[in-house]
Amino acid sequence: MNILLSCLLFCNLLCFLLFALDKRKAQRNQRRIAEKTLHLATLPGAAIGAWAAIFLLHHKNRKAAFWSVTLALTLLQGAALYFTWPYFQASF
Repeated sequence: MNILLSCLLFCNLLCFLLFALDKRKAQRNQRRIAEKTLHLATLPGAAIGAWAAIFLLHHKNRKAAFWSVTLALTLLQGAALYFTWPYFQASF
């Protein structure tokens, strides 16, 4: 269980940092990170990191299409957690 939580923390931190890097590139008029890459970074359980970056950094907060995909990934991760949680509880 500790390994799983460590991996999730790492993925969320990495996702947040990727969003921060994209924000910095946007401010400097440099080549940006593709939205597809940001969504792929959100996919492995990093929805919390993505939402934290969206709200704290005010990055991609005006793009409804980006929000909808991030929301869909969040719901997908919530469903995965809901259906796999009994297996994690059984391991205690």
